[in-house]
Amino acid sequence: MSSYPQFSFLDANTQTFPTLTAAQIERARHSGNVRKVQRGEILFQPGDTNVPFFVLLSGSMEIVQPGFSGERPITTHDPGSFTGELSMISGQRCLVLGRVTEAGEFLEVSADSLHSLIARDADLSEIIMRAFILRRVALITNNLGGLILLGSRHLAATLHLREFLSRNAYPYTYVDLDTDKMSQELLDRFQITLQDVPVVICCRNQNTLRNPSIPELADYLGLNSSIDSTEIRDVVIVGAGPSGLAAAVYAASEGLNALVIENEAPGGQAGSSSKIENYLGFPTGVSGQELAARALNQAQKFGAKMMIAHSVVRLNCDQRPYQIVLDNGSVLLTKSIIIATGAQYNKPPIANLKKFEGQGVYYGATYIEAQYCESDEVIVVGGGNSAGQAAVFLAQTARKVHMLVRSASLAESMSRYLIQRIEQHPGIEMHYDTEITALHGDTHLERVTWENKITGHNSTHDIHHVFIMAGASPRTEWLRGCLAMDDKGFILTGRDLELSAPLSSPDWKLSRSPQLLETSLPGVFAVGDVRAGNVKRVASAVGEGAISVHLVHRTLAEL
Repeated sequence: MSSYPQFSFLDANTQTFPTLTAAQIERARHSGNVRKVQRGEILFQPGDTNVPFFVLLSGSMEIVQPGFSGERPITTHDPGSFTGELSMISGQRCLVLGRVTEAGEFLEVSADSLHSLIARDADLSEIIMRAFILRRVALITNNLGGLILLGSRHLAATLHLREFLSRNAYPYTYVDLDTDKMSQELLDRFQITLQDVPVVICCRNQNTLRNPSIPELADYLGLNSSIDSTEIRDVVIVGAGPSGLAAAVYAASEGLNALVIENEAPGGQAGSSSKIENYLGFPTGVSGQELAARALNQAQKFGAKMMIAHSVVRLNCDQRPYQIVLDNGSVLLTKSIIIATGAQYNKPPIANLKKFEGQGVYYGATYIEAQYCESDEVIVVGGGNSAGQAAVFLAQTARKVHMLVRSASLAESMSRYLIQRIEQHPGIEMHYDTEITALHGDTHLERVTWENKITGHNSTHDIHHVFIMAGASPRTEWLRGCLAMDDKGFILTGRDLELSAPLSSPDWKLSRSPQLLETSLPGVFAVGDVRAGNVKRVASAVGEGAISVHLVHRTLAEL
């Protein structure tokens, strides 16, 4: 399932593979050089980095995907067409092979020059970006990423890898070892045992990763190959939820050297939401994944860099530029920081909860999880908008959705339109003043016990899927000792700092007071759900991300 928008005002193939006019090509000429190409010449292939953008002036070429059984054709390019897809904007490794089929002249534009061209020419920007997005959609839809994931729905690691690839819009082919009759051939070919599963196979070099971690997979795919860790950035944005992505868009579009660090996938908690219906400008709703994908494309279009699958473990805050220490030991230098790490769902105090995570217990309701529990009964824990959206989404395919809420009503924590939809849905049953007290099963969740706190009545049910979306705790452990926080770990900013009176701390060395979203550390800002007093809405998070960049400009002017 694609997370990218579909455009309907032109024929889909025309939008995906447009032909530039003579005037458009002439404007692009100023950004590159004419190159003579010969028949059979390979201009790029899977795994290449810094691949140029080519506009065909004469001649032709083919785009193919190398695989185990030969090459799969994708398209052919003739005069007036151009090469590339989203990896050209993100700086990630190339996914396809481009071969000249008829000698001619191509306009060759470097990756940096392409960014400049897109920034200054609105007409070409719209045509190129739309084509790049739709080409990535086609790669995902047709499983043309040159990557095979062999897994089992009974293994939590399989779900984790599938979510990571899908939420990062990386095309892959999934082989379900439980149902695919041809899977044994692959297992035998690569001498894979059940202990190795899940396994990732790269068709390009036939290398295998056996039961990889997310950072191992990201490095294997070269998702961060374009990141230069020696640069001193204007701003590092930690977290790629709505607030972090908004900050990245505005920072990059205003010329700042911006890097976003995300330990999972763009979108944050909102990215796992099946549909957001109260966000401005989307009257029919938008999935969190689609909103995140659009925002990421927008940020990368302006030149923001994204580091995926690495987390920040420490901030060295006693000197500037600030030092951000990553989980792999590398250190990034930056003049300012925007903290947008959001919050994570609270885990109920159930002794064996971790045992069933990914094997019946989930913290997001996306298309992948919905496939796992089709026609089954499921439980959604929580009374906020995310829980409500999940319940409505899952009710489309589940036999029944039990919604467990600790409070006596939804009125204080959920939008009215969601409450009405839930109350009127015949497939959703509400259980107020109710909590899960026990989970049962061997390797996978088999039964759930819940208790009504008013009556004290306990009941056990044969339910195999529980979605937990209750409460939230900030991700601020790596900041302790550097920033002022409230008693729950949310970061204090602006006026709240003055009210809590921590400014006698030697950390604050400026004569001015902290700015609106500024923390107790000058030049470090907090936005979105991680900030004390935040409004838990996507629109407010986006607004704070945009405002923070304006404040970053001010603090950079002080250096």
